[in-house]
Amino acid sequence: MDSVFRSGFVSIIGRPNVGKSTLINTFMGERLNIISDKPQTTRNTIRCILTQQDHQIVFLDTPGIHKPKHKLGEYMVSAAVQSLKGVDVTVVLIDCSAQIGSGDIFIFDTVKNVKTRKILALNKIDKISKRELEGVLAKITLYENIFDSIVPISAKMGNNTDDLIKEIVKFLPEGPMYFPQDMITDVPERFIVAEYIREKILLLAREEIPHGTAVEVTSMKERKDKDIIDIEATIYCEKESHKRIIIGKQGSMLKAIGSKSRVDIENLLNCKVNLQLWVKVKRDWRDSLSALKALGYN
Repeated sequence: MDSVFRSGFVSIIGRPNVGKSTLINTFMGERLNIISDKPQTTRNTIRCILTQQDHQIVFLDTPGIHKPKHKLGEYMVSAAVQSLKGVDVTVVLIDCSAQIGSGDIFIFDTVKNVKTRKILALNKIDKISKRELEGVLAKITLYENIFDSIVPISAKMGNNTDDLIKEIVKFLPEGPMYFPQDMITDVPERFIVAEYIREKILLLAREEIPHGTAVEVTSMKERKDKDIIDIEATIYCEKESHKRIIIGKQGSMLKAIGSKSRVDIENLLNCKVNLQLWVKVKRDWRDSLSALKALGYN
């Protein structure tokens, strides 16, 4: 029996909305990364750290690889591609309930010459029949020589995710524990708080609004002698009309965003939260290098 300790960095890449964040949340057993049914939800590469008795896996949750339409999109695709450098294992995630398209093939070609172990994970098997899965596997034979292993899974339902972990660990080198055993992410709490707020905008706002929004936590202060944290955050959007929609009639939309965000933030911080939200227009911020840098997209 293998008694050595294995550790390493694992990049999870794929097209937008194939379930990368859902998969990592399932691995971690808690919701660290925001998810929605809208594409391009993840904008930054986020490290999540899974430590077990015989291994430590540092997962890199990456933005979906897509054809960018602005500088933010270029940043996101660059972040995903850069995540392939210096990792020990690359997991390519595809949605096997959809047709394998040019976006998937582009990713296959991208990872073809990457000198790491590569695993192809076929996600959303809960949405297709066994016969349909066999058809997907037949199509994959054209590309299977790229990968060291192929694992059908359902990230949402947890089907075969343990098998995927075993495959990852099998390919990890013997190594040290890079992070403390109780550490589950290396991003600051402010970042996660901002992401929770943005997730609620994705959930509640109209289709054209969420991709033009960003959230900046401007203040987090713990009250003396009270188990409560005051948080102030600004939601940026690109148009006055979008600002009116985010605020809603008599502030109803903004109130709903704040109320739903507060629940997740309180669970994260394990205390009461007083959350104050403001909405400001920052025109064309997705195409402004200075705005992107100010909002943390470096």
